[in-house]
Amino acid sequence: MLREKSKWRTHEDESTDAEHRGGVVCSSDEISVMEMERRDYIVQLLPLRQPEFGRIFLKEAKPFQISKNQVWEAFKRVKANRGAAGVDGQSIADFEEDLKNNLYKVWNRMSSGSYFPPPVRRVEIPKGDGKKRPLGIPTVADRIAQMVVKQLLEPLIEPHFHEDSYGYRPGKSAVVAVGVARQRCWRNPWVLDLDIKGFFDNIDHELMMKAVRQHTDCRWVLMYVERWLKCPVQYPDGSIETRSKGTPQGGVVSPLLANLFLHYAFDKWMGRAFPAVLFERYADDVVCHCSSESQAERLRVAIERRLMECRLELHPEKTKIVYCKEDDRRRDYPNYTFDFLGYTFRPRVAMSKKGSLFVGFLPAMSNKASKSIRDEMRSWRIHNRTDKSLEDFSRMFNPKLRGWINYYAKFYKSEMYKVFHILNRMITKWAMRKYKNMRGRQRRATHWLGRVALLQPQLFAHWQILGMRPSAGQ
Repeated sequence: MLREKSKWRTHEDESTDAEHRGGVVCSSDEISVMEMERRDYIVQLLPLRQPEFGRIFLKEAKPFQISKNQVWEAFKRVKANRGAAGVDGQSIADFEEDLKNNLYKVWNRMSSGSYFPPPVRRVEIPKGDGKKRPLGIPTVADRIAQMVVKQLLEPLIEPHFHEDSYGYRPGKSAVVAVGVARQRCWRNPWVLDLDIKGFFDNIDHELMMKAVRQHTDCRWVLMYVERWLKCPVQYPDGSIETRSKGTPQGGVVSPLLANLFLHYAFDKWMGRAFPAVLFERYADDVVCHCSSESQAERLRVAIERRLMECRLELHPEKTKIVYCKEDDRRRDYPNYTFDFLGYTFRPRVAMSKKGSLFVGFLPAMSNKASKSIRDEMRSWRIHNRTDKSLEDFSRMFNPKLRGWINYYAKFYKSEMYKVFHILNRMITKWAMRKYKNMRGRQRRATHWLGRVALLQPQLFAHWQILGMRPSAGQ
């Protein structure tokens, strides 16, 4: 019997749903497939090992080498970050109900190049000035896909970022940026407080992709970043808007891309044009320190011109020059206060190490942050929850209280006292409603709560950390 030796080509760079020359037509391997081996005229179907997502796959059939472990690690990080559902209404809990199949679909489509992100859900959250901040919420599956790209892209980009860029970076934080700004305000009498108008909504896609290509030539990373930039937005009324610029706040990869854009648009340019000017940047919030008013004015004009080259613009009303007024700087100037990352910098009375009072230019919790915290406390409706105990309130609210204290009590913590004094009054009103012998007797309820605080100071974070306990009476 005549035997022929047939040579089979590997199809490493072809999609599984393309017709291979000299082969068979393969459907998408989102259904189980088998590896085919041809020996002479005999075709044998050899099952591969069972992969971790419970599927059998075609060996070396994907055009992009994305491992299932990358997708699994991305899912764990997305789950840890939690977050709301996207346009499909699927929460993380819903996604986990069919976890193997859902993760397999993400992996299969990403590695075959057929993944297209669904629209992001547009929501608006209130800002401190009464306006609304737009957010774009991707679906859970899309957040996992973005995390896969971020995990590969971040180690390539992170080492190149400027040391004074603090936003969304490992080992950096907002409170560190505030501390650095505090020290530099002591050494430099002038500050240029910058505000980029609609930054996330106006990032130029062409310039963004140019910046990404400076750090990677990975085809699938570039392809998916471009697709996310162009991903449409779905509004609450169901209407869909396509985008030609911007990246939605709320996406997993958006903060990294925004940092990269401003790294080239601002950070590196500052190093070339104004190497002596120090600054702190947290995403699009920027503070520059100047030695004179004239230097600050020149810097403002230069930055405005630079941002126009990058197709951005400064907010004309929110961008301002500030004089850091204190005991040794007594000049009159219209602007002597600015907000940065939830703190207000302004002249404040402080005590030196020797015990003497002086006026320094210091940060403390801003009025906007204080109002936001008080509004959230009121939303708890503590006085109406008479079915709860103090221990219940401790479990419910202490994580929030610790978070606020850990951030806002770093500098000038006495500014927080009046906020937590209001919380003590709320708990006092709850006691007056819950216990009959305290109804209409505020002093008795206050003293009772004070005695509880003496016996159990660890019950609430502000009692334990700040010592903000009610009076226990005589």
